Parts: sequence; C-alpha cells; structure tokens
Amino acid sequence: MSVATTAEFKVEHVKPKIGSRILNSKQELLSGEFAARIREELEARGVLVFPQINFSDEEQIAFTKTLGEYASENADGSPSKITLDVKENPSSAEYLKGSLYWHIDGTRNEVPILASLLSCKVPIPKGTGNTGFSNTYAAYDDLSDEDKARYENMRVLHAPWASLFYYEAEPSLAKLKIMQSIGEKVLPLVWKHASGRKSLVLGCTCHHVIDVDYSESAQIIHGLREWATSPDFTYSHEWSVGDLVIWDNTGTMHRAEAYDPDCGRMMHRTKLEGEEAWAE
Repeated sequence: MSVATTAEFKVEHVKPKIGSRILNSKQELLSGEFAARIREELEARGVLVFPQINFSDEEQIAFTKTLGEYASENADGSPSKITLDVKENPSSAEYLKGSLYWHIDGTRNEVPILASLLSCKVPIPKGTGNTGFSNTYAAYDDLSDEDKARYENMRVLHAPWASLFYYEAEPSLAKLKIMQSIGEKVLPLVWKHASGRKSLVLGCTCHHVIDVDYSESAQIIHGLREWATSPDFTYSHEWSVGDLVIWDNTGTMHRAEAYDPDCGRMMHRTKLEGEEAWAE
C-alpha cells in the first residue's frame, strides 16, 4: 500500500510585525503546492524572503504565476532589469531614482499591482544597497483610536512628479512637465480593504491632503511616514546572490537604500496583477 506524504510549509518570522522567511525547496515552491499559504503569509507579514533560492528568469516567472496573474512589463514577457546603471537600464534609470524613497507602486493607477517579486543577480558589498520595507497594515493597527478617527476619511493627492523633488531640488521645467504627464490621483489616506483590514497609503508620491492647510498637511504626511517607517514596522533586507523577495504592494511601502549607480547592482523583477481597486 502506498502512502501519500505532504510536504511541510517551512516559515519563520523575521520580526514581530513584519517579514517572514520561506525555507521550502525550489521544487516545492514551483509545484504551487504552497501558493495559498504563501498568499496568506504575504498579506499577514507584508514581505517574504526566499533565501538563495536561485531562480532562473524562467523559474521566477513560473513561480510568480503560481501566486496569481502574471503582470508582464516587457513585450517578450521577461522580467524587468532593476538597476540605476544607465548603461544597463537607459530607458528608466532616471525614473528609478524615486525608488530610493519610501513609496507604494501604482498610486496613479485604478488598480495597483498586488505584489512585486525581486531576485538578486548581482549584489554589492554587504550593508549597502539593501531594500527596505514598511508594513502599513501594522502601522495603521498600532495607531491610537484618536488618530484612527482623525485620519479615517482624509484623502491625499498622489503624484509621481512630487517624488522628483526628493532627489532633485531644482528640476528643469521640461523635466517637471515630463513627470507630470505620468498622471496623478486622489487616494484615501486609510485604505479600507475588501478583507476588512485597513492600511495607510503613504510615500514620496504624496503631495498634499485634500482640503487641509498645507502646513498641517505636510505634518500629517511626513509624521505618518515617520511613524510607519519606525523600527517596529520595518525590515531592511541585505541581499545575497539568489535571494528572492516578494512584498505586498497593497499594504507595504518599500525603497532601495542608497548605493553607487555604477556598482553593478542588478535585480530582476516580476509582478502580480492587482486584484483590488483603491477604495473610494
């Protein structure tokens, strides 16, 4: 008589309020057997690390597809190269400068992507070029009841052009117009998800809180970012070759921590299509 065996889902928490490491084998992950568990862990923990899993591009795409609908960024379906090196990434290296500051992807879109998966192909010396993550579900949950009531119905103008001033204090008018052409969108400061959970919608695309004095607006936006990026809610991943990290874009901010654009750092990214529109 044959006996069927079920593999164990191997997970360990990185910090109390953010981050888990998934320790299953490449074969187990590619089988899709743990896809539902991975999705649950991702929403609960914000960011998942698969240490030195060493996916090829084809395997990374296949793994992404086990978790949801693959959001291809390139015509040939290949992962995107993520680097500030203009020789390797001439079309978007300039735009990626905004990735050095806390943000959520897709704030100008009707439906933001569900998640991004980033794999390390070429790291740089340890302690540099990390990627930081902030769990904005947990940051909201730990607000006082008074603050939750204060922010509950606030709305914020998100504009990619606002991020330009984080890395270039005096941009040319031409550059500003190019960034403004990308678009902008008014979003809730507190996203009431279909699941019933709530998260903060923050980051360097925040321009101002609607119908609030600009001085007070700045204090709200920057004060909440400071809160959400405090040690309790953040994790900084130090990359090794072959690491894969996935983060929940609907409840997590992220940023690349500063590094020399000419150092050769190279990541390959895949994405999952969004499944939930911004709450109105």
